[in-house]
Amino acid sequence: MNIPEDLMYSADHQWIRVEEDGVIRIGVTDYAQDALGEVVFVDLPEIDLEIEKGNMLGEVESSKSVSEISAPMSGKIIEINDDLEVYPMKINEDPYGEGWICLMRTDGSNPIDVLLDADSYRLILEG
Repeated sequence: MNIPEDLMYSADHQWIRVEEDGVIRIGVTDYAQDALGEVVFVDLPEIDLEIEKGNMLGEVESSKSVSEISAPMSGKIIEINDDLEVYPMKINEDPYGEGWICLMRTDGSNPIDVLLDADSYRLILEG
């Protein structure tokens, strides 16, 4: 299972890359995409959506199921990966690169250290 050391993680299998100026990039982990199977559709959030931590950010539909993507932090969606509308399989092929979901400007209400580092995320998977 690929778990990059430079990312943060949520317990419900999203990865978070801290960009600049309070912006985070969000995607689903390698574990999540593997459990989902072949991704056939991604319901992306709308730009400018204000969302609270834990609320639904979008959905990923696969050959096996439909899974909600929860917001790992509170903030405002500033960009989406609209390539996923045409080619949702990017989530399977490159979950930590071209398969990212969205960019969010955090509102500062949740410190980044509430997220899991790679070692802590591994422990959840081994759980």
